[in-house]
Amino acid sequence: MLDSTEIMDILPHRYPFLLVDRILELESLKRVVGIKNVTINEPFFVGHYPGHPVMPGVLICEAMAQVAGVMLLSAEEHRKLLPMFTGMDKVRFRASVRPGDTLRIESEMLRIRGMMGKVAGRAYVGENLVAEGELMFYLKDINE
Repeated sequence: MLDSTEIMDILPHRYPFLLVDRILELESLKRVVGIKNVTINEPFFVGHYPGHPVMPGVLICEAMAQVAGVMLLSAEEHRKLLPMFTGMDKVRFRASVRPGDTLRIESEMLRIRGMMGKVAGRAYVGENLVAEGELMFYLKDINE
């Protein structure tokens, strides 16, 4: 299990764009489970939507990517690399995510070849699937 400080040792993201609070399970380059506690204090709720706060779907995808990023960067050979989005396939949003929800994100490696790869991500609130998709990435040298 990793807490927020340990996550920040792995990911380059910081407030207000760090969208992972804790890693519950981690098998390097295989699978990972993380959580994001969604609070009314999130800066995006100011405008999305006033009086009816809903977490933007694109930020749910970003949270899935960040959880997958912890899995990728936890491998010693990837520590000096930066995972960059190259695409998303089969993304579906099934329910709204609101303040007070705990988003549980599960990600598994589908394939990795060289510096390119694909992960499958699923986001849940409780037992309800709220979003899913396949995320493609490129591992970029952090010094480039």
